[in-house]
Amino acid sequence: MIAPTSFFLDYGCHVRILEEARTLQKLGHRIKIVTYPLGRNVPGLDIERTLPIPFRSHREVGPSRSKLVIDPLLALKSLQLALTFRPHIIHAHLHEAALIGGVLGRLLRVPLVFDFQGSMTSEMLDHRFIAPHSKIVPLAQSLESRIDHLPQAILTSSQNAARLLTQDFRVPASKITLVSDCVNAEAFGPVEDGGRALAARALQERLGIPQGRRIVIYIGLLDRYRGTDILLEAASQVLARRAETHFVIIGFPNVDRYQARAKELGIAERVSFVGRVPYEEVPLWLSLGDVAVEPKMSATEAAGKVLNYMAMGLSVVAFDIPVMREYLGDLGVYAPLGDASALADQIQALLDHPEQAREIGCAMRERARHLYSWDCAGQAIEQVYRQVRH
Repeated sequence: MIAPTSFFLDYGCHVRILEEARTLQKLGHRIKIVTYPLGRNVPGLDIERTLPIPFRSHREVGPSRSKLVIDPLLALKSLQLALTFRPHIIHAHLHEAALIGGVLGRLLRVPLVFDFQGSMTSEMLDHRFIAPHSKIVPLAQSLESRIDHLPQAILTSSQNAARLLTQDFRVPASKITLVSDCVNAEAFGPVEDGGRALAARALQERLGIPQGRRIVIYIGLLDRYRGTDILLEAASQVLARRAETHFVIIGFPNVDRYQARAKELGIAERVSFVGRVPYEEVPLWLSLGDVAVEPKMSATEAAGKVLNYMAMGLSVVAFDIPVMREYLGDLGVYAPLGDASALADQIQALLDHPEQAREIGCAMRERARHLYSWDCAGQAIEQVYRQVRH
């Protein structure tokens, strides 16, 4: 596996890489993950890192100019390891890895499987790495299209991503297999009485949230394109109507910026910013919530965190975009994209009707358990491996 990111960080695509590797190892595969020098090691995974670079980007996520230095180092490390490890499959996460893997695959005559997690060009635009009208945009789209045609097979995390590949980049549908993000429903589940319930109450006390408050929870990256600005606008409207509500926002980067914004809105005392939380601790933190919210704005990226919400038995308010409909189905509570007032109204509606919110949450958990199992995902990936090797 080639992962052009600081694996492991506790968010999004890293969780997919982690859970896929764990699942495939359970099925008997030997996996070596080649990644950047930063990130934390995970017990049980064979991780190899590139040489460190003398400077590091201030960006923890998304595109960065430092990739111009570190990606060639990743390519060299991948070649070195491939010559000794002799892989049967090159499994590339993200477009840079697919480009490296495409070259390696041709040199070594090894099939390439590309784990597509969103449009490269759209990500650069979302992160404001390039301007919408820049001359670089068509060049990026052309490069992206060439990369998308390198692999023998592509895994997508959503039907929306599959449509993007076939319609915008003319990738044959026969090359594409949907392997949705999944969730470990044993690790993520509602808190019952016992030790975890006591630990959750201790967390609430640590945050200074009085008992009896209704808690709206969010976990994910904090940035404009992730909807964090709109989430705070919606929070200010909800809190103006329901003072007994509290928002818990878990994630990074830009924590200081959004703490300052909460203060400007006059809601700092009712919004707790937790920062980065280790993935292993996420179920405990999510157990604080009565309602979950997903304000993601990107039309091309997956949003695996909503599966964690679902497995925890939380009702979910989200913007009405295709990937959310795909995960949540008719159980989702939707607001028009970018509409802070509508997002606030939908959050308040669930807070006003806790029994209905609990019923939706129970149904969400069953949907997650039956449709989004990592064991099934591992078998689907195995089938793709078999196809490209014959």
